Amino acid sequence: MIPSGPRILFIANAGPEVGGGHVMRSITLARALAARGAICTMAASPAVAVILDQFAPELAREEATSLNPDDLADALTGVDFEAVVFDHYGLDRDDHRALAHGRPALVLDDLADRPLGGDMIVDSGPARSPTDYALLVEDDVRLLLGPAYAPVRPEFADLRDAALARRGGPVRRVLLALGLTDPGGLTTRIVDRLRLRLGDLALDVVIGGSAPGQKALLRVAAHDPRLTIHVDTPHMGQLIAEADIGIGAAGSTTWERCVLGLPQAILIVAENQRPAAQALAERGAALVIDAGADGLDQAIDRVVVRLLTDAALRSRLTAASATVCDGRGAARTAEAFLGLIAERGAPPQPRDPLNLGD
Repeated sequence: MIPSGPRILFIANAGPEVGGGHVMRSITLARALAARGAICTMAASPAVAVILDQFAPELAREEATSLNPDDLADALTGVDFEAVVFDHYGLDRDDHRALAHGRPALVLDDLADRPLGGDMIVDSGPARSPTDYALLVEDDVRLLLGPAYAPVRPEFADLRDAALARRGGPVRRVLLALGLTDPGGLTTRIVDRLRLRLGDLALDVVIGGSAPGQKALLRVAAHDPRLTIHVDTPHMGQLIAEADIGIGAAGSTTWERCVLGLPQAILIVAENQRPAAQALAERGAALVIDAGADGLDQAIDRVVVRLLTDAALRSRLTAASATVCDGRGAARTAEAFLGLIAERGAPPQPRDPLNLGD
């Protein structure tokens, strides 16, 4: 069937400083929209293109030298689209309005720290409330807040029942996944700590192909049969489902682990992750480690020992985390955004599609 829905442009940031999470969740939302007939295209800087090549080669793209506002304006002049999705903390209300130019716009956000120009805001933080955006958006903006709207790939919802059914047994496999770019080289550091504590347990480590510690980890794995390194894996759902405990960054992949009820410790590796991590800790859905605090090695040791030895704790974490997110957020968001696009209708197309040539 030939897609006949609206043409939707995605602008999602990526790079060594911001990681790949923005692009990954945008890919998930783009696929949910495409499944409903939309035609999706990603603005692709070199860093974004690397992620698309690996995880979404089918997604159309418009090349951009970078994703700062001036370069975007040049790259997207003449691009035909009817709606736009932003997942870029470096853009604010003025940028959103200039690039959307009256078209329906959705903003994926976690910060609530700047004025936003979208018609719809998605923030999956468990502690987020409408008052956080009261002074940052117009009164008629639609807010989709909480993990119910987290853009999680469909495979996680598909694996949910089987994964939850197997929880509660002894620990045999441990999963470590701190993000594609491995900020601060934390993965290697934590692997060193875990190897001292795991006995003969299996350790699966997920890392991106561009992460600087990849080669060193592969060398370690060549001499340690407990350790398996998964580079740019497309099988994250299966790895989480098969793991018995997990350690991950407190970013968007947290919701994937919650969907599958994995007893987890989450590391705060960026300040914007702190509110969501603290909210999950208060709900009893995760143990939390501050990666920037003193005594990180000792904190990791304490958390790992608790997860390994306390079966009751693991059961409580599974029960609490499974209630946080059901994995259907991308579908909910896609339906809501397509409904908004249909309500608004296609805006008139200016001679300069981005109105940036004056």
